[in-house]
Amino acid sequence: METIFQHIALQYKNKKQADIFFKKILGLTLIKNFNVSKKLTKQIFNKSEEVEVFLYGNDSIHFEIFITKQKQLHVFNHVCIKIEDKKEFFNKCNEYKLKPYYVKKEDKKLLFLRDYSNNLYEIK
Repeated sequence: METIFQHIALQYKNKKQADIFFKKILGLTLIKNFNVSKKLTKQIFNKSEEVEVFLYGNDSIHFEIFITKQKQLHVFNHVCIKIEDKKEFFNKCNEYKLKPYYVKKEDKKLLFLRDYSNNLYEIK
């Protein structure tokens, strides 16, 4: 049996920040946007709120970004993504005021980044 990821869904505070992160920093394309009704969000997430969703992606990955003011608790949730050009990635993060950081794990360093909505990414 083969498992193929279709998308990763995250919530974001506003579209402007989502565009900066997913389009300008990660280089993904905005594929489409749509609304999810209050009724459907209640059935799926037990939250009665109509939300606008933006789908960003490329050939390898898609992110569904739910725009909401709802607060979320982040404990261990994170997304791991591979960035080919780390220097360009650091330059873009710096340009848009995001601060990647390293964490030492035994004899290696792990690279992480929190986006504008406090979502955590492990960068390989």
